[in-house]
Amino acid sequence: MTSTDTRWELEVRPAKMRLWVILGAVFVLAVHIGAALVLRGGGDSGVHLRLADQIAILTIGIALSGALLLFTRPRFRAGAEGVAVRNVVAGRHVPWDEVRGLSFPEGAPWARLELPYDEYVPVVAVQARDGRSAVDALDRFREPEARYSRGVVGDD
Repeated sequence: MTSTDTRWELEVRPAKMRLWVILGAVFVLAVHIGAALVLRGGGDSGVHLRLADQIAILTIGIALSGALLLFTRPRFRAGAEGVAVRNVVAGRHVPWDEVRGLSFPEGAPWARLELPYDEYVPVVAVQARDGRSAVDALDRFREPEARYSRGVVGDD
C-alpha cells in the first residue's frame, strides 16, 4: 500500500491481523449489546438488573472493543526523512543514518528494524502470517533503503 502522503514512499500495514481484530471487536461489542438488551431484572432468578447495569455492560463492551482496535494501529513507513514504525501503543521515527537494515529472523512473528549496537525496533506491521505481502514489503523497503541509507555497515 502506498500512502497519499508524499513524504512516505512505502507504507505497510498488517493485512490479516487487521481483519481478525476488527471482526473480534465487532463480535465483542455485539455480545455486550445482546447481553445488555437481554439481561433485565425480574423472574424467579433473584437477579435485579437495572438500566444502570445495562449501560455498564454496554460500556464495558465498548471499552473492550476499543482496546482490541488498538491492534489495528501498527504501521511501517519509509521515505526521505527516515523510517517510522508505529506498533500497538507507541511509535518511533528513525533517521536513515541509524538504520542498519530490516530483517526477519527465522521463527519470528514479525520483522525488525536493525539499529546500531545490536539494538532493534520490532515492526509489527510486517508479520509472518501475511506471507507473500510481508516478503513484498521487505523487498519494497530495499529501494528507499538503497537511496537514502548512508551504507554504513557495523556499529558506530
